[in-house]
Amino acid sequence: MTILLLRYAEIGLKSEPVRKRFEKQLKDNIVSMLMKDGVEAFVTKKGARIYVEAADPDAAIRSVRKVFGVASISVVETCSSDMEDICRTAAAYSRGRLSEGQTFAVDARREGSHPYTSIDVAREAGSAIFLENEHLGIKVKLTNPDVKFFIEVRDNMAYLFQDFVMCHAGLPIGTQGKVIADVDDDRGLVSAWLVMKRGCRVMFRGSGDFEALKNYDPEMRLCDEKSAKYALAYVQGRDIAGLEGFDASGYDLPVFFPTVAMSDEEVSEMADGIRAGF
Repeated sequence: MTILLLRYAEIGLKSEPVRKRFEKQLKDNIVSMLMKDGVEAFVTKKGARIYVEAADPDAAIRSVRKVFGVASISVVETCSSDMEDICRTAAAYSRGRLSEGQTFAVDARREGSHPYTSIDVAREAGSAIFLENEHLGIKVKLTNPDVKFFIEVRDNMAYLFQDFVMCHAGLPIGTQGKVIADVDDDRGLVSAWLVMKRGCRVMFRGSGDFEALKNYDPEMRLCDEKSAKYALAYVQGRDIAGLEGFDASGYDLPVFFPTVAMSDEEVSEMADGIRAGF
């Protein structure tokens, strides 16, 4: 089984009660997405990180990166927080990841109570990596190295990785209420997607690409008379020209136009990305 380490972004800026609620919603959304995509995985949360343990990491990454609120993903190697274990694992992890004459650095961070600092981790693990690959003529370079290794020590565990898979970030769907989205064209599609990224649960209305949006929210439903009662706003795809003569008095809720400042070319490009999963 492979472990994926998931990070969020702006959720960390919230107050503790709000952050915990958002974290729970994010974890629930990750589980729902994995189930919808048929990916077998075990999801846990500890501190400011969420961990996904999966037999098929590629499938898990493809699924999880569609979840709004996830900022980045890394495939990690794990070990205990014991310094000797970290150094031993770092040395083994570095094998085959450095070429002759390359430079490298270790970026370490730590959360919890430990008998060492983050700088200690970077220094000791870096020394272990250097000794393991000394025959290649490698050198340490702290600024713009050829290869960078990352180590996160969290309580009694340490996580080693090299790469980041960047995701959509934003806020977890379901944290910001429900809206009715009128989707009849690409501009409506992009408008709905953008408010989903801000945590809104979209109730779909129109003849547009329902399946493309549902790919980012397995719980998305078509709007009906019963569900419309819970809406907090309407979302429409209009540009500046489309706002001429718009009469807000015909609506019983606020109306938002997320793509009003976007050109047709920008909307078309983004709509293609949404359909293709970026």
